[in-house]
Amino acid sequence: MNLTLKIWRQSGPKEKGRMVTYPISDVSPDMSFLEMLDVLNESLVAKREEPIAFDHDCREGICGTCSLHINGEAHGPDRAITTCQLHMRKFKEGETIYIEPWRAKAFPVIKDLIVDREAFERIQQAGGFVSVNTSGNTQDANNLPIPKIDADLAFDAAACIGCGACVATCKNASAMLFVAAKVSQFALLPQGKVEAKERVLNMVHQMDLEGFGSCTNTGACEVECPKEISLDNIARLNREFLCATLSSE
Repeated sequence: MNLTLKIWRQSGPKEKGRMVTYPISDVSPDMSFLEMLDVLNESLVAKREEPIAFDHDCREGICGTCSLHINGEAHGPDRAITTCQLHMRKFKEGETIYIEPWRAKAFPVIKDLIVDREAFERIQQAGGFVSVNTSGNTQDANNLPIPKIDADLAFDAAACIGCGACVATCKNASAMLFVAAKVSQFALLPQGKVEAKERVLNMVHQMDLEGFGSCTNTGACEVECPKEISLDNIARLNREFLCATLSSE
């Protein structure tokens, strides 16, 4: 395959960025998207040009590190996958592909396609934990019977990998789906009840401090989420927040 890549280049957080065009040839349809970028970088290095900086780690759709806006879609044209799981067979011969970083005030660009997602870490630190002793002196699982539907929903919420696709695809750059997933995975289980009120109040407050926008109710976040986190979690977050707000006054 012969392709034309238009890639966002930005040398630093305070530098002005621009789109740069790179032709690339002999791309195998069996390559992953990141492997294609690796090939491009090898050619740039061979020409003594600056390689393109992009985030990656596990390349198995687990870590949430890879984060590219491809042709206007978070993680590209496929569904329920991360960028590293996207393959070049999804593109056509001669196609022009636009590659950009996540676009959000709370995710400032560090360099080229890499953004700073520490805002998510600070939200987690504000309440994404439990104080219940879960190691060393744990109880047998059968001592804490949990309805299967609650356990399944908690596991579904915990599947969130914090990649930020929900923020990148939302026209308000809202982090509601991310925060909702992190709140839900604890709210549904008895271990999460101890700090339930403080957790949701603190995490929502931190989300607002980070500069994320309000929920648009359009559902684009659920569509682009590689782990298919449900909008039902946002409804649960709203209920938890309302109850915590009323009971704390």
